[in-house]
Amino acid sequence: MHSQITIRPAVEADFSAIARITVDSYLAAGHFDNADHPYMQQIQDVAARAAKATIWVAERDRQVVGSVTLALAGEPYADIALGDELEFRMLVVDPAVQRSGAGQAMVEAIVEHTRGLDGISGVALTTGRTWESAHGLYRKTGFRRVPERDWLIPGTDIKLLVYRLDL
Repeated sequence: MHSQITIRPAVEADFSAIARITVDSYLAAGHFDNADHPYMQQIQDVAARAAKATIWVAERDRQVVGSVTLALAGEPYADIALGDELEFRMLVVDPAVQRSGAGQAMVEAIVEHTRGLDGISGVALTTGRTWESAHGLYRKTGFRRVPERDWLIPGTDIKLLVYRLDL
């Protein structure tokens, strides 16, 4: 039995753990060969991200085990959000504890939070084509593919897939 997972807004003391978990999970997923890639550098700058977006963490036994970034349309970290959507990005769980429920707990907390937002009727996200475990999580939590919104990472041939949950 896993101990309780708490989802809460990130504070500055969490930033180094968030950076480590984000890098570890992206590298474990095989997206990048090493942490020196420019995008990897960018996602490690958690303070810069926190200044422009909402970051939450998943915590178990006072350890940060995951994190996610939330954005509304027009905000700097929104890639795909339409006017009626909350978008979440960079949902990561420490590879050491993946498949322990932290990812699902974060998704469920996001959906619950979104239900209370005025004028927002859906949750949207982008995920990598090969992130099978993520696809399973999103399907399990009610998300549907919206393939007409798929897009390429600028300057690459890497296709990203879009999912949406209608509330």
